[in-house]
Amino acid sequence: MGVLGIVVSLAAVYFIISQIDVGQLQEAVSQARWVYLIPTTLFLLLGLVARAFRWQWLLEGGLPIRRTFSIMNVAYLVNGILPLRIGELARVYLATRAEPPIAPLKTASTIVVERLLDLLGVVLMVFLALAFGPVPEAIRTAAAISAPAAVLGFVVLVVLARQRFWTDRLLARVNQPTLTRWGNQLLDGLRPLSQARSMLVAVGLTTLGWGLSAAAGYCLMLTFYDQASWIATLLYIAAAAFVIAVPAVPGNLGPYELSIILALNSTGYGEPAAKAAAFAVLVHGLNLAVHAITGLLGFIEEGVSIQQISQGVSRLRSSEQGP
Repeated sequence: MGVLGIVVSLAAVYFIISQIDVGQLQEAVSQARWVYLIPTTLFLLLGLVARAFRWQWLLEGGLPIRRTFSIMNVAYLVNGILPLRIGELARVYLATRAEPPIAPLKTASTIVVERLLDLLGVVLMVFLALAFGPVPEAIRTAAAISAPAAVLGFVVLVVLARQRFWTDRLLARVNQPTLTRWGNQLLDGLRPLSQARSMLVAVGLTTLGWGLSAAAGYCLMLTFYDQASWIATLLYIAAAAFVIAVPAVPGNLGPYELSIILALNSTGYGEPAAKAAAFAVLVHGLNLAVHAITGLLGFIEEGVSIQQISQGVSRLRSSEQGP
């Protein structure tokens, strides 16, 4: 997977560079209105805050908002520099350091809920783009596959959360302490889905988070383009979200930019190619910069290092595999 990721990233970078005219690139950069980075960054930060509140809600207040914000940002930074979404395991480990500690599988189940909600949000953005303009076939296919999977997965989690009595009885019949402990932790993380109000709050915070991301993306378009487009914004954000699943080097360098260029091409913003490429690099670079700064502050807030997180995750895996 590591070699495949390198090959995919190099191929994407080579394709992008081969389409760029250096003169047009210099012109695009020199004429960019960098002042729009200010509102863009503000909206990105507010989006992170909304997602931190969502995670705190799913944890039923098990962590203060200050810690959900710092731990989540540490996870995002780790995901950006290490492969295989290691940041999610880091989030599980850091939550166990709380007082009282949060059970690992409870944290894991809240992360699964988050991911399904986010996937539904991305699919919705694609559907909105479909209603008002053309959508590249690759993005259309990704949405068509993801939509039923996300809905089915969410429905299964809601059923499990609302039928806790029957799942508890099933776990009791299994009579296996380790499986019972794991099952109870997972179901504890799904508990907010058993209440209509809690589920609506989680959906509302997800909508707010993606809405702020869309506002950031719209403002960022004004850096390079005289007029921005909500359809183009929704489409390139969705494309970048889908491409994270593609094998690539940490940070998705190459495929991330290429997905944005593909979305811009379909909405009339792909020419000149140098401007589209510069914009794609700016989108990725700004997101990485925001995650780097907030992630480093999260490391300071949590008082941990990468090495400590690695060791903690290893210990956590060992303990969960035990009897």
